[in-house]
Amino acid sequence: MKALIATALLFVGSCATIRHSEKIDNLKSSITYDNKAVVENYLNTINSADLKIHLEEVSSDKYNGRKTGEEGHNQVCDYIRDYYKNNQIIAPESYSNYYQKVPKSALPDGLNDSQNIIAYIEGSEFPDEYVFISAHSDHEGVIDGQIYNGADDNGSGTAAVLEMAEAFSLAVKEGYRPKRSIVFLHVTAEEVGLHGSRYYTENPVFPLENTIATLNIDMIGRVDDRHIDNENYIYLIGADKISTELHYIAQSANKTFVNLNLDYKYNDDNDSNRYYYRSDHYNFALKGVPVIFFFNGEHEDYTKPTDTADKINYPLLEKRTKLIFATAWYIANAETRLKAEII
Repeated sequence: MKALIATALLFVGSCATIRHSEKIDNLKSSITYDNKAVVENYLNTINSADLKIHLEEVSSDKYNGRKTGEEGHNQVCDYIRDYYKNNQIIAPESYSNYYQKVPKSALPDGLNDSQNIIAYIEGSEFPDEYVFISAHSDHEGVIDGQIYNGADDNGSGTAAVLEMAEAFSLAVKEGYRPKRSIVFLHVTAEEVGLHGSRYYTENPVFPLENTIATLNIDMIGRVDDRHIDNENYIYLIGADKISTELHYIAQSANKTFVNLNLDYKYNDDNDSNRYYYRSDHYNFALKGVPVIFFFNGEHEDYTKPTDTADKINYPLLEKRTKLIFATAWYIANAETRLKAEII
């Protein structure tokens, strides 16, 4: 009898494994770009030269390291806001000046009021469903008389969001408005504890239940020691923790358009660095929103005044930005809404 029971359990387990494998295969095969040439057209407007202009600007000495609540950060926020205005990318009605004020009561002691920046492109078919592309705009400020420019951390992410916004805006002007709305979110106070993104998720401008994914960018302009001999990589963190579908969408986008090596080392639940919990996507994940954290890993200039724009690998920054753009394009234009479920 025991042998019969064991055999039956083995059979049931085998069937479950087959069904799971079939579900995964069906999911992966369903993720295709019917309009690949159209995507490539706008993806190719993302270029190193424009990324460099934005990155050199936001990481320049004149902003004194962009510390939350200080004038330098306020001024760089003005630069970002003016960019959206000039490209006719609109602000939400509730924050028509693009700024969501983050009061000092929501920030660590000693910091002044700050702001998140919110711009968006309204979707054509599902305007009340939202795909977020986020990056933090702040950095360390001035410490012991030295300016911490934060070129990689997170001038690289800031530049990438601006360049993708321009590409999506151009697509709209030429008749390719995304089906779902795309929100460009620049959050403050990441460096002091993810307070800007926490404030947004506790005071959302767009309903969190209709926020279908957040693609968060924090440091994508450099190469870490693990990849000195092969710089064609990016770390993906969190993609499979809430949505299996999102995990495979990113892989399909990569295979179709850029062919980076997707490194999941830091996606491991047992990773001692705990990067999944250390950038702004995490506050969205806490609310059940599927997320991906795009990251290049730490390098010798991480959180040092030597993190400057001249050390950025701009061709690699371009390639990584294109991956994120292609991922966002698919989510925003898919026939069905991204599923927040694990298969």
